[in-house]
Amino acid sequence: MGFDIITMGPLIVEIIRIERNRTFCEAGTFAGPFPSGDTPIFIHAAAKMGMNCGFLGSVGDDGFGKCVFDRMKHSGVDMTHTLVVPNTYTGSTFVYYNEDDSRDFMYHLKGSGSEVIYEGEVDREYFKDCKWVHYTGFTMESSPRAKELVYKTMEVLDKNTKVSFDPNLRPGHTQEEIMEMVGPVIERADLILPSKGEASKFFGGDDYDGCMKWMKQGKMVVQKRGAKGSRIFYQGEVTDVPSFEATEIDPTGAGDTFCAAFLTGLVDGKTPQEAARFANVAGGFAISAMGPMEGAVDKNTIEEFLNSNKTRIELTR
Repeated sequence: MGFDIITMGPLIVEIIRIERNRTFCEAGTFAGPFPSGDTPIFIHAAAKMGMNCGFLGSVGDDGFGKCVFDRMKHSGVDMTHTLVVPNTYTGSTFVYYNEDDSRDFMYHLKGSGSEVIYEGEVDREYFKDCKWVHYTGFTMESSPRAKELVYKTMEVLDKNTKVSFDPNLRPGHTQEEIMEMVGPVIERADLILPSKGEASKFFGGDDYDGCMKWMKQGKMVVQKRGAKGSRIFYQGEVTDVPSFEATEIDPTGAGDTFCAAFLTGLVDGKTPQEAARFANVAGGFAISAMGPMEGAVDKNTIEEFLNSNKTRIELTR
């Protein structure tokens, strides 16, 4: 029996500036390292929710690498196709927040063990009978090898394996560059999971029109809208699914956790609307802890909240 979900990408750690409105030019207090990376956050959350998960990626052979590798393995992610690259360091990202919740990232990936991603041919058997494979724009832009791995894995997918795609691209790409890089994934995708402002990067104009265009191409589109919840574009209909109240401690990783929960819902047989409601709760828990993986909860915790008629999410450990 195949995996429920497989994804791939660089495994990194995140170090968070505690004070707000203090740039990287100033000395200050930082927290971390926290296990991170958009696809690691995603697959860790899916495994916490009971999915059978596989991962392709790499880390350096240092303490940071052990931090993220061990967290993934402990959560139940299969790590047999993840490399620990000798004599290399693990990639990292530093982040600081402003009072308006905007943030800035500083990545250190080039030359790291996290950038290696994969070596040799793709193991076709690893993907056999997999239900979903999840790709992200960040993985594809992180290194030429990562982009090549995405293309190679698409070639070995069973026809019944579905593909989800989270654009999650860093600023600075032209529309032509974006389509050249991720166009083949968009074409193969069954589900697209953009955040606010991302659909317009592909088509120009506004987000709503961009999501409508994807839907008309036969895609299910679920837009992550933060505190406003999520919006589903599917089979000619647009449905808003409201969020729940939560105290925001650290929003990094909430979108990746939402994606994981939405796919978990679909694998479990939920309708798109039910899956989005489930995912909105998962995202609410995700923002309630410091560190991008620290707010991930199991399926029962989410279902208990949904059955409680509560309107405010509170994370307790």
